[in-house]
Amino acid sequence: MFIQTESTPNPRTLKFLPGRDVLGRGSREFVDADAALASPLARALFDIDGVERVYLGADFITVTKSEGVEWPHLKPHVLAAVMDHFTSGRPVLGDSSAPADETDEADIVYEGEAANIVKELKDIIEARVRPAVARDGGDITFHSWDHEQGIVRLNMRGACAGCPSSTRTLKQGIENMLRHYVPEVNAVEQVV
Repeated sequence: MFIQTESTPNPRTLKFLPGRDVLGRGSREFVDADAALASPLARALFDIDGVERVYLGADFITVTKSEGVEWPHLKPHVLAAVMDHFTSGRPVLGDSSAPADETDEADIVYEGEAANIVKELKDIIEARVRPAVARDGGDITFHSWDHEQGIVRLNMRGACAGCPSSTRTLKQGIENMLRHYVPEVNAVEQVV
């Protein structure tokens, strides 16, 4: 098994490509070892000293390291854990009935014009934004729409979470795109 690695815009995060499906569809983010109990793969990665966050995509894994740890020390351990997991045949998620996509979307019901705007925003994010950030080992999902103020709130996961360039990506890239296609958008904010 050959596992490729790619750097991401976030220097604390590396993207690992095992050459096979990880989740196939959807994504899951694990922000700590307690959250990783749902995934044998994520648990194995959190057992490595210096792993701070794990994101599982359709066909990739991103690992975010702790501040004081260097990649030349950590990377071989992550590669070994990923290889051991996939060669063992264990499932990526422990509970096969668990949803493979955590959207972190606010529980808001939109009606009328707001519902139409939210649908358009979600379509743009799904078609144009998510594929671009997935190439960098991350994900951005819709959280909520403040119709009165024209504010779109988004969740940033994987390599995007904590990335030094995430503010620039939000403001210069995503906000400009959404404002172009949806004139009601005044601003885009990250949900923390």
